[in-house]
Amino acid sequence: MKKLFYILVVVLLIGAAAYTLNKNKQEMATNAAVSELKSEAIPVSMAEAKVAKIDRSFTAQGNFAPIQSLTLMSETSGQVQRVLKRKGDKVRAGELLVQVESNTMAADVATAQANYEKAQRDLGRFENLAAGEAITKRQLEEVRLNVNATKAQLVAARQRLAKTRITAPISGEINEMYIEVGSFLNMGTKLYDIVNVDRLKLKVKVSEAEVLMVKKGTKVKVNANAGGGTEYEGTVTAIAAQSDATLKYDVEIEVKNAANNNLKAGMYGTAFFEVADQRDALLLPRQAIVGSVQNPSVYVVQNGKAALRKVKVGAVMQDQVEIIEGVQAGEKVVQSGQINLREGIQVTTL
Repeated sequence: MKKLFYILVVVLLIGAAAYTLNKNKQEMATNAAVSELKSEAIPVSMAEAKVAKIDRSFTAQGNFAPIQSLTLMSETSGQVQRVLKRKGDKVRAGELLVQVESNTMAADVATAQANYEKAQRDLGRFENLAAGEAITKRQLEEVRLNVNATKAQLVAARQRLAKTRITAPISGEINEMYIEVGSFLNMGTKLYDIVNVDRLKLKVKVSEAEVLMVKKGTKVKVNANAGGGTEYEGTVTAIAAQSDATLKYDVEIEVKNAANNNLKAGMYGTAFFEVADQRDALLLPRQAIVGSVQNPSVYVVQNGKAALRKVKVGAVMQDQVEIIEGVQAGEKVVQSGQINLREGIQVTTL
């Protein structure tokens, strides 16, 4: 009887312990679920899109291009004897770059010179004979024609000889070379790529509203993104008469390079067009932009949830950006905390 009693007591204790453990487990699961629900609300700070007066001045980005750039081609045939300038060297217009074998061309010049001199002597004799009516006018005319023909041959031979001395057509820097000593040239053989970066062109695109405020000859402040904040003065030299497919207009700005040619063709640059006027603009803090200014988005908060929305950006200022499309005045957007957001996630304001 006592044994049965003890067994019952043990069973009751085990049952009570199991009940307690199960209850604690349910409470922990409930607490975890509540905690998970709370953690889904990401804390963020928000800003309101507001209309404000801003300067009509604007910026435009683009790439620098050399003021002059060409590929030098051979105008003669023959073997390269000397290469005087190589890749990376600076050259001046008219400076000798390559000497091509010229013995044959020199011989042609000597022959043409001799023929021309002989034709001139013949013309002198025939003119004396014509004065005494010893020859016909036709014979005298043929001799004169021969003088002209041999002179033309001499000029052509001299030009062929001159082309064996290949000189720089423009001043600049050799960006690439394609020949070596011993190379055999034909007409049209590629020799060098030469670029002149003493002055550069910054090619930018502006909107239809902005292009109306740009005039040829206008002075523009230019910064190279890789130039450590160095500012250059540029001059607007060309404005497109027709827009591209995106309704943007090409504007070219000429910039004088630094003495050490710090600016390189292909670098990315920003031009600041100063306009003494103001206008209304819808503004957001620059921090609110997700991604780059070239491909911008913002997180708009609707019913306590984040919604990623594409926007179109206009003027970019130091700490604010103009929103042209994608956000309306008064809408709330996330200013900080975007790194933890995704579409549709719950947010809470800090």
